[in-house]
Amino acid sequence: MTKTYFNWSTGKDSALALYYLQKNKKLNIDQLLTTVNATHDRVSMHGLRRSLLKKQIDFLGLPLSTIELPEQPSMKECGTLMTTKVDQLKKDGYTDCGFGDIFLENLRAYREKQLQGITCHFPLWKKDTKALLLEFIALGFKAVVVCLNNELLDPSFLGRKLDSTFLEDLPDNVDPCGENGEYHTFCYDGPIFKKPVGFELGEKVLREYKKPNSKKDKQIGFWFIDLKLKTITWYSNRLMITKH
Repeated sequence: MTKTYFNWSTGKDSALALYYLQKNKKLNIDQLLTTVNATHDRVSMHGLRRSLLKKQIDFLGLPLSTIELPEQPSMKECGTLMTTKVDQLKKDGYTDCGFGDIFLENLRAYREKQLQGITCHFPLWKKDTKALLLEFIALGFKAVVVCLNNELLDPSFLGRKLDSTFLEDLPDNVDPCGENGEYHTFCYDGPIFKKPVGFELGEKVLREYKKPNSKKDKQIGFWFIDLKLKTITWYSNRLMITKH
C-alpha cells in the first residue's frame, strides 16, 4: 500500500472522494491536508471555524496537517507555501495524494504540475455531478451550505442541508455540486464519520473580494454563514450543551 495523504476541504466533494479512496486497497490514507486562513483562524474559501474543522477531523479519525495562509495571499504565495509542504510530505515518504475535483481541467493540470513526484488521484473525475450529489445523499452523508457566490445564488440557500429538495431548488445555471465555485459546504456526518459533528447556525455575512485576474478593480461577493461548534456533556443525568 502506498503512503497517501488527502486534500481535505471540509465539504461534500472531499467527503465522497475520501469515501471512494478509502476503499482502494492500494492506498493507505493516513493524513488529511487543509489550507487555513491563519489571520481569521478559518478554513480557506469555506470560512469554517478551526474548532469545527478539528472536531470534524476527530470524528473522521485521521491526523490533520495544515497550510497556514496569510489573510489575502497571492497565487505566488500560495504556490510557495504548497511547494514547501509538499517537499516535506515527500521527505516523510508520501508518494500519492487525493482530491475531490470533478471536471475543472485547468485546476487538475495546476495540481499535477505543482505536485510533480506525487501521483494524484481524482476518484470523482468526469462523473455526472447530479448523480454524484444524489449518491452522496443516498449513502447517508449530511452537509450544509456555508458559502455561496452572491452573483449566482440567493443567501437563503445558506445553512440549507443537501437533500433532494435542495437539488430541485438550484437554478439551472448552477452546477449541482457547485463545481464552478457556486457554493461550498460543511460535511458533518456520513459513513466515514464515527459520529456526527454538532453545530448551530450563526449570522450571515457578505464579503467582497477583488476578482482574480481582473485588470480593473472588479469585486466579487460571497455570502458566508458562521457555524458554531456545539458540544454535549452529561452531568449526573443532566444534559448540558456548550456552544463555542
